[in-house]
Amino acid sequence: MIAQKFHFLAISVVVRSCAIPVAWKVLPGQQEGSWRPHWEGLLKRLQEAVPPEWQVLVLADRGLYARWLWDAIRACGWHPFVRLNLGLKARLMGEPTFEWISRWVPTPGTSWKGVVECFAGKKSRVNGTLLMHWEAGYESAWVILTDLKPEQALVSWYGVRTWIEGGFKDFKRGLWGWHHSKMQRASSVERLWLALALAQLWCVSLGCQAEVRFEEHVQSHEPGASLPANHLARQRRKRPLGQLPPRRLSCVVRGRLALLAMLFQAETFSVGILQAQVWPETMTPPQKHHPAVLSKKKTQKEKERRKRQKRRARERSRAAA
Repeated sequence: MIAQKFHFLAISVVVRSCAIPVAWKVLPGQQEGSWRPHWEGLLKRLQEAVPPEWQVLVLADRGLYARWLWDAIRACGWHPFVRLNLGLKARLMGEPTFEWISRWVPTPGTSWKGVVECFAGKKSRVNGTLLMHWEAGYESAWVILTDLKPEQALVSWYGVRTWIEGGFKDFKRGLWGWHHSKMQRASSVERLWLALALAQLWCVSLGCQAEVRFEEHVQSHEPGASLPANHLARQRRKRPLGQLPPRRLSCVVRGRLALLAMLFQAETFSVGILQAQVWPETMTPPQKHHPAVLSKKKTQKEKERRKRQKRRARERSRAAA
């Protein structure tokens, strides 16, 4: 499996639910050692390419937080926006003792933000803004640590970090099929990722333009907008007027289809422009799955588990032979 052969350290730019890798390092799966010098090297190289007047937020998941990473991001002139576990201690400025941060969001539906001194340990202690919100339906609260002022940041911004997961899916079974590669050397994989990143950038940029045109068309030709308010179609309408319909195609898929259409129609390939969306101001509530959908997912996971067992058995038999 790819995860056993290589470790991927990647920094991506996220736009419209897609992710475009801009810096990466591929390491052999069995190589021991710290990843710290690799992350610091990626940040330093990326800093050289980013204009200093840009405001950059670096979003990182809970498993990546470390004091040195916080310092490295700030040394670049950027703003860390890191998710933390709920089980840690912090104190307000001037408080004598550290207490569990769960006291500020005790129940679903509660929110809190403020400037704190985070982490009781002296080596890991940092001063920053803590953003917390427990959305109804989630198992626990979101906890974000940043160096922005409380009035300058929203906890909902962290929701765009999940877009990088869609980028990894695009690189593998979702679009480019990278997981079928038979490469053995990490240096070769890094060069392949360069080609994939350029393809991702091209398709996402074209998809952004196509999606913006679609949104403009929907807003200017809103179905049922000319009907009276008491019309049956207006009364049964679930999507409010002015609200865009949910995204059916990702920008990268939409852009790839646009390229295919240009190819079949013998048109000149165009270069797209990335067009970002407004940052989210609210958290997305968790989706409620139908029992039939959950059963189907469990069945699919069971099939995948059996395939992995058979694959391991074949590998053991080959090794024994």
